[in-house]
Amino acid sequence: MAPSDYEIRADGARAVVTGVGAGLRAFTVGGAHHVETYEGDPPMGAGCVLIPWPNRTAGARFDWDGTTRELDVTEPARGNAIHGLVRKRPWSLVEHADDAVTLAIDVPAEHGWPQPLHVETTYALEPTQLTVTHVVTNTGDGDAPAGVGTHPYLRVGDHPSGECTLTVPTATVLDVDDAQIPVGPAREVTPEESLRRPRRVADLRLDTCFGVRRGVAGVLAELHAPDGTGTRLWGDNNVGWVQAFTPDSPFGRPGKAVAVEPMTCPPDALNSRTDLVVLQPGATWTVRWGLEALS
Repeated sequence: MAPSDYEIRADGARAVVTGVGAGLRAFTVGGAHHVETYEGDPPMGAGCVLIPWPNRTAGARFDWDGTTRELDVTEPARGNAIHGLVRKRPWSLVEHADDAVTLAIDVPAEHGWPQPLHVETTYALEPTQLTVTHVVTNTGDGDAPAGVGTHPYLRVGDHPSGECTLTVPTATVLDVDDAQIPVGPAREVTPEESLRRPRRVADLRLDTCFGVRRGVAGVLAELHAPDGTGTRLWGDNNVGWVQAFTPDSPFGRPGKAVAVEPMTCPPDALNSRTDLVVLQPGATWTVRWGLEALS
């Protein structure tokens, strides 16, 4: 834990939330890890909160209210703005109980962003489950675009992730260019692309955005170890997209890592407007997702 981190516990479950970025550093049940953990800064976006947009904005620019907005380029190799505005900034503590913590941040109208936002994120722990709630409020005097995402890397205890199987309720997929920007609307997944049935992680090469079935608390992904234990990722009916990413592990463990990023909108939604939420002045929007240990 870093000095600015917050720990919560509930009947054998434990989570650690970062004060910088309000990200998830650890989630364990009975001592078994269900997300990849790390020291220092999060590698490859691990655990980060992605607000007010997830994933990428092409060329770090978008049009809003008749004005071209220029965001900071935060993915220089591809010329994009990536993963929102809050993951490297300190958040303020609102409340810290034994089993829950709420952090807040104000997003100013600067660096190309059109309206100020207030964001509160709560992590609430139960014996086998962690629920995360994001509340986004438009504190400006004009309409504001908004998207929410996060970047957990799933894990099942000490099992190598490559030996585990991954399922995602894939319905559609986005084709992208070399800058990872969609080149058209989502299309139906092919049998070769589908993750509806369990597939061994070691056989996957993914940096892919899928459209998934929405539900009040729908399952977004499950990672299962050979012994049947697992980790489930779920999201509310705002979450219709996931980015599945299987890089070589940056966490000091052999083989691959498995990121499944719940998102309310796909990459480049500030330009395409696909599933982008527009908040009127004073309006509030709530998004929930969570993780569950499977035995």
